[in-house]
Amino acid sequence: MAQMLSAVAMVGAASAASPIVTKSLVGVDAPASGITVVSRQDVRPDGASAVGDLTLSVSDLPMLSCHYIQKGLFFPAPDVPMASLVSLLMSSLSRALAIFPTLAGRLVTLPDDRVVIRCNDAGVEFRHAVAPNLSLDDFIVPDADVPTKLTKDLFPMDRTVSYDGHRRPLTSFQVTVLGDGAVFIGIVANHAVVDGTSFWHFFNTWAALCRGASPKLPDFRRSFFGESTAVLRFPGGVGPAVTFDADAPLRERVFHFSADAIRELKAITNRRPSGGQDAEVYGKMAHDRKNPEGLSAISSFQSLCAQIWLSVTRARQRLAPDATSTFRMAVNCRHRLRPAISPVYFGNAIQSAATTATVAELASNDLRWAAAKLNASLAAYDDGAIRRAAAAWQGAPRCFPLGNPDGAVITMGSSNRFPMYEGNDFGWGRPLAVRSGRANKFDGKMSAFPARAGDGSVDIEVCLAPDTMAALLRDSEFMQFVS
Repeated sequence: MAQMLSAVAMVGAASAASPIVTKSLVGVDAPASGITVVSRQDVRPDGASAVGDLTLSVSDLPMLSCHYIQKGLFFPAPDVPMASLVSLLMSSLSRALAIFPTLAGRLVTLPDDRVVIRCNDAGVEFRHAVAPNLSLDDFIVPDADVPTKLTKDLFPMDRTVSYDGHRRPLTSFQVTVLGDGAVFIGIVANHAVVDGTSFWHFFNTWAALCRGASPKLPDFRRSFFGESTAVLRFPGGVGPAVTFDADAPLRERVFHFSADAIRELKAITNRRPSGGQDAEVYGKMAHDRKNPEGLSAISSFQSLCAQIWLSVTRARQRLAPDATSTFRMAVNCRHRLRPAISPVYFGNAIQSAATTATVAELASNDLRWAAAKLNASLAAYDDGAIRRAAAAWQGAPRCFPLGNPDGAVITMGSSNRFPMYEGNDFGWGRPLAVRSGRANKFDGKMSAFPARAGDGSVDIEVCLAPDTMAALLRDSEFMQFVS
């Protein structure tokens, strides 16, 4: 396998052209949210890329029908003039792009229908926006829905589909200054180029360079089934659409689960039953050769997910008892493969692990039973399972069917282990809160975030149909664990 590309090799010779080009804005009207973009700059890497074309892998290609990832962080008011801060952010961004040239390139479809990332230093867009009549309190509202009419304007390229990276930047950035001085830094990144692990690796790198620290270098080797010859064909160059109704009505909330609440859930799920169906499930886990962990402890996060699965299924009151409820969880394959691939592999190295049960089964069994089901599914998701899933996709390539077609699916994305607060100090303080845009949201879509305290507490961003959200908020069993 080729050696990991070094920062020196990636940066190469300095570009003759300026890496930052300002665009003038004339007659810009403020949107209804009150967030106004006051300047746009094209930012290119501060050195020429030595990386050639990188072929999209079997994990990248299915994401061509997904929206760009939209995630960002609120920060306290900086103690430097805003013009100086914006300049510093752009210059450090230019240096970060030299380390991550894939994010400054474009997608290209070759004559043999392979889709590649062309690291051509085409650049990204950087926006500076202001919201003088808004404060942090307008966005972080306790015991209330996320104000999505506001948060959507914190991000550029709203609802852009990843295939559009053939003609649009693969990443875009917006820094928004609120009236109370708080700052939001939002990143929009092509989901066929990055998964969550890679997204936050880049975010950490940008912050490190801005505060004068040394970053971890990425690994661009196509080591996640890079030898695959499978392709997705799009006749006439007409790209795919998202596989769900992006305009369906939704309510969105961020539920906070304290470390104590999660410890309580874990204690419940790890009490060994003495009989009945619970004992049968545990017995199967103990003797299943495909489960290398046997009777290993059910994790804190699996315990939390089990409670969410039970409660949301109960809140979906129109589901028939014999309907199948599915809990899908994004699985990071980097450490599960044998041999493992680099933890700094840059690209998508994820699959979706599904656990199923009927509505009646979930209603008649307890938290331990649901948690054991999730634990068994994830424990079995090993090297063999990953390779079988990759082989199945190569036999019948398709875009990832994101969504909730039968009204009984929960999809858990992101991770409470991602370094969202850790490592993202740009030089004037740790982040205050995480928020996302409207990308890839539908009934049942959830995202896990570490809570700011760093003590094991977790925030779960939950998107549900309005009637389901209302029922969930009335569920005392669920709400007792919410802070």
